[in-house]
Amino acid sequence: MFKTEEFSFRTREASLNRFRQSTQEPFDLLVIGGGITGAGTARDAASRGLKVALVESRDFAWGTSSRSSKLIHGGLRYLQNMELQLVFEALSERSHLLKVVPHLVKPLEFYMPVFKGEKPGMTLLSIGLWLYDVLSLFRTPGFHRRLSKNKMLSKIPFLKKDHLKGGFQYYDASMWDDIMTIETLRDSKRLGASIANYAEAVSPIWENERIVGFQVKDLWSNANDLISLKAKKVVVCAGPWTDQVGLKMNEKWRNWLNPSKGVHLIFDLKKIPVPGAMVLTNPDDGRIAFVIPRPDMGAGVAIVGTTDGPTPLDPEKAIVEKEDVHYLMSLLQKYFPDLNLQPSDILSAYVGVRPLMGDHAATTGSEGQSSKALQKVSREHYIGDGPGGTIIVAGGKYTTHRTMAKEIVDVTLDAWKRDAAKGLDAPYPTNLSDSQTEAGINPMARFDTVAEALKEAEAKGIKIHPNLWDHYGAGALEIAQNTVDLNDPEGFPQLAGQLKYAIQSSMVMHLEDFYLRRVSLFAARADHGLPWVKPLAEIFVKELGLPPNVVEVESQRLQKEISLRSEWYSKIETPPSNF
Repeated sequence: MFKTEEFSFRTREASLNRFRQSTQEPFDLLVIGGGITGAGTARDAASRGLKVALVESRDFAWGTSSRSSKLIHGGLRYLQNMELQLVFEALSERSHLLKVVPHLVKPLEFYMPVFKGEKPGMTLLSIGLWLYDVLSLFRTPGFHRRLSKNKMLSKIPFLKKDHLKGGFQYYDASMWDDIMTIETLRDSKRLGASIANYAEAVSPIWENERIVGFQVKDLWSNANDLISLKAKKVVVCAGPWTDQVGLKMNEKWRNWLNPSKGVHLIFDLKKIPVPGAMVLTNPDDGRIAFVIPRPDMGAGVAIVGTTDGPTPLDPEKAIVEKEDVHYLMSLLQKYFPDLNLQPSDILSAYVGVRPLMGDHAATTGSEGQSSKALQKVSREHYIGDGPGGTIIVAGGKYTTHRTMAKEIVDVTLDAWKRDAAKGLDAPYPTNLSDSQTEAGINPMARFDTVAEALKEAEAKGIKIHPNLWDHYGAGALEIAQNTVDLNDPEGFPQLAGQLKYAIQSSMVMHLEDFYLRRVSLFAARADHGLPWVKPLAEIFVKELGLPPNVVEVESQRLQKEISLRSEWYSKIETPPSNF
């Protein structure tokens, strides 16, 4: 009765076949980039009746979209600059996401301690938090409260006591960033989009000085031949890789981005047992970092971050460095001196690159054109004209990804209509509907569907861990009915069933996709899930119908990626004991 929409290696192959047919029947829209921006754009466009293709050169959410702070928030910091419209939009979307994706977005308490002599003080923070509640139209998981010193310490007894005046409690939300991207893509496929990961947009296809598609390479099969993927309009949603794609389209491309690196550290939640998220202000530079409890990640972790610093233009070269670790560890020591946290307590770390716009891009477009060609939609994202009639997007954030995607498609359609009237682009499509993305992205997570699945599980005597219901909705029943016992690690119940489900419903093409982006095996365990590599690799190979020797190939590939992401361990004075 309950079956999640298939989104697998089979649907990927069907998409590649549809790409090959596009020389005779072009797509309306080609989206380059499988992060949250590309995913949202594909879903919005497909919901209007456009024929959509999306390609991603790695796994979905491989870059920034799986390496965020995993928060849905209104952006308290924007109140300092009185950017009220931006905060209002973000808070509206926070309310929407809490309602329609309750399995991925959950209310989260935040605690903000205030110390004597540090700014902003209690009065300004009180005003700001009142404004935060008002701008949410009081659609908030809870209203903010002012806490005395004693009340704050009763909540967080290990908090620094010296000069503590008290603080505040307010609410935002946590989320699963990578799964949000994948479920958005799966819903795009349900709406008719053709989607493939490990499919690289290699070079543009030009016709009459217009880009009408891209040559695409299938990186999974490593086939030598390129696929000519034709489309009437191309939208680049490549995040930190925007300038790399731009250079493919124009050898004189001028960089848009001034990227920024953000590092997060992950600890066992028992090491930092916070009752809610903590806001930590660095008195030296005024920057804010968070300690975010995630009891739903494995056996429970605390995410600490983020940093904000320069990074190489090539996102592949962004790494966790000793200075990043020391910056966050110093902040933890300042706020929680009694916990005596050490670098050896860190389970894992990750680095993401924010695709922030550079000063040049704010005044000129990709080829030095006037500022009219580049639309500043908000401080968070830009939509601009690219070479050959393409549309290029940079920036953005998870909280407003849905409304941002609507703007991207609106701008694309306006440009298409304008250029088609001049005879530059293909005829503008007719009979398009309005954007239809108000509904949730996963029908299996609706409360009524979950209730029915619970009844069925009880009737059949199937026991399902509560974490699975929270994370997968009614899909938990599919997992329980299709699993085997692997002596599962703590916090990862019915792991074999989760892998099979991920292969069938989230286009897992390599074992590392599962370890790093479908579950938190790498992030939340000191052993990174390595003891389970071989049995999971065997299940993976069987599900995809691959030869037996691929077990070793996939195992080595995963271990290589884990080693690469753990190189920072050797750079700190006291490496974690597990490495």
